[in-house]
Amino acid sequence: MILIPAIDLLDGRCARLVHGNFSNVTFYDREPEDIARRYLEDGARWLHVVDLEASRDGESADTGSLFKLIHSAEQNIQTGGGVRSGTDILERLQEGADRVVIGSLCAREPERFLRWIEQHGAEKVVAALDVRIDPEGVPRPRIFGWTEDSGTDLWTLLDQLLAGGLRHALVTDIGRDGAMKGPNVELYRDIVTRYPGLQVQASGGVSRLSDLQDLKETGAAAVIVGKALLEGAIVLPRALSSLR
Repeated sequence: MILIPAIDLLDGRCARLVHGNFSNVTFYDREPEDIARRYLEDGARWLHVVDLEASRDGESADTGSLFKLIHSAEQNIQTGGGVRSGTDILERLQEGADRVVIGSLCAREPERFLRWIEQHGAEKVVAALDVRIDPEGVPRPRIFGWTEDSGTDLWTLLDQLLAGGLRHALVTDIGRDGAMKGPNVELYRDIVTRYPGLQVQASGGVSRLSDLQDLKETGAAAVIVGKALLEGAIVLPRALSSLR
């Protein structure tokens, strides 16, 4: 399992939201480019970048900060946030991103999402599935900034996406995101067991080294870590060493 540090961009600054809520945001003083450089020096070969401004503002968003970070970072980049069209995907790939992460559309319009996989290849496109666990224990993808139910459950959606060529899926338990309460290990173990060929990226709740070991044992391919690195709860070189 590889560790992928996350940088969320909002108004040109590194930021973190709690449960995706723009009214509950923390800004960090360091420049995003400096943070990315430090992560590379510490040994991380991938970087996960979310353009929160594009998520919030749509077509009117200024993507300059995102592209500035992509151009300056020397590690591999996967980026999401506000990806709503084929043009958005193509633009980010042309600017140097290695993978583009697509959220609501992969759950709301899976046929359209699968056409993008066919066009760009399964290594270039990541399905971001943000799920809430319902009272029966079934994970249900949420869309539009987690405000609406997608109308399907995670297992039905993954069956369809994998049949169409999906290889990479970033799965976030909304209840754990930004809360530093530990990841939903059972969820990722269940996904990997059901879909052993899927490259699962775990996201949400990681706050200590033992969380990484727990996730590694599920068979997940990668883990996304944001707040815990920014606030020093996890020290990146030590985390990478523990995973090796």
